[in-house]
Amino acid sequence: MKKFGSGLLLLFFIFGIILAGCGKSDQTRGSNSAGSEGNASTDTNKSENTTVNGPLTINLNLPDKEILSKGPNGESAVSAKTLQLTPEEIEKIKKGNYTAAVSFHYQGNDWSAAQIKGLTETFAKMGIKIVAKTDANFKSEKQVSDIETIMAKKPDIIVAIPVDPVSTAPAFKKAAESGAKLVFMDNKPQGFEHGKDYVSVVSADNYGNGVEAAHILADAIGKKGDIGVIYHDADFFVTKQRTEAFEKTIKEEYPDIKIVARGGITGPNDGEKVASAMLTKNPKLKGMFVVWDSPAEGAMAAARTAGKNDLAISTIDLGTNVGLEIAKGGLIKGLGAQLPYDQGVAEAILAGYSLLGKETPAYVAVPALKVTKDNILDSWKTVYQADAPKVIQDSAK
Repeated sequence: MKKFGSGLLLLFFIFGIILAGCGKSDQTRGSNSAGSEGNASTDTNKSENTTVNGPLTINLNLPDKEILSKGPNGESAVSAKTLQLTPEEIEKIKKGNYTAAVSFHYQGNDWSAAQIKGLTETFAKMGIKIVAKTDANFKSEKQVSDIETIMAKKPDIIVAIPVDPVSTAPAFKKAAESGAKLVFMDNKPQGFEHGKDYVSVVSADNYGNGVEAAHILADAIGKKGDIGVIYHDADFFVTKQRTEAFEKTIKEEYPDIKIVARGGITGPNDGEKVASAMLTKNPKLKGMFVVWDSPAEGAMAAARTAGKNDLAISTIDLGTNVGLEIAKGGLIKGLGAQLPYDQGVAEAILAGYSLLGKETPAYVAVPALKVTKDNILDSWKTVYQADAPKVIQDSAK
């Protein structure tokens, strides 16, 4: 956070998140953003189809890839494709009249909007009402305040992505002690124990997406030349995994590619500044990896300003602007995509597990997805459960 996996200071996050973010892109993505302008807002589920005819699962047609990411404590991932609630279990949950709240690090991007959609539609099928959604705008103190506001509504479930695992921990601890079931996206508060303080952590395969981004960039530059890396300069394990996977893959599999420049960002709006400085010092760069899509948009702007219209960029997270650039064969050659809708579905299912007293895994992940011009339209539908915007469809033709 999508950037996403974003670094969330300590930390900022995307999620590909995740993280999972965005400056200029906020305006172009506004219609896709879910949110309450950073304030807790009463909400109801708006899914039109709440009928469940079989087990409730994520999209089982997703690729059966080995998940390479590890959890916050080094846990091996359980595939989100293994999760399910039976119709009988769903009916039992419905009888409880449960409520839920969602606390985001940031809501102004496609990743967050898709997570909200997955959560909202799945909770609706379970008869669970969402009573609040908050946006911390990457500020840990705002998220602490948000949690306090949320707790006044006494939700049975809280789904959240901690902006900062250290400074937000006391607020989340109070929420757990109050009896709320906590399901986390991408990261967990420091000191929290699985099964005691939280239900599970759900993430994309951020390591796998970093590997995909490395192969895409290598192919784009003919497997040789100098490249730069823009990483998330924060203590956030999912964005660290993306960069680690990218750099390790390049070093081990592409001996003629050299990483000659590295620059850190702390938020989604830093991409253009960091990329501009990198290109000034290294005008012969052939390629650049950027840790999530929003700062990648900034890197793209910096390249154009510098006259580097032949620069190849790869990133993580499929947003509208990078999707359009890929579709038209522009500077961004491809990316590793998170699956935020299915991540939201998995988070809701795990919340259902906790309400039923079912055992839950500590860390769950959805598979990585390689996105290039060749599969941009199919990939968009897989990620967002909807056809790509017309402008992307037209550019891909």
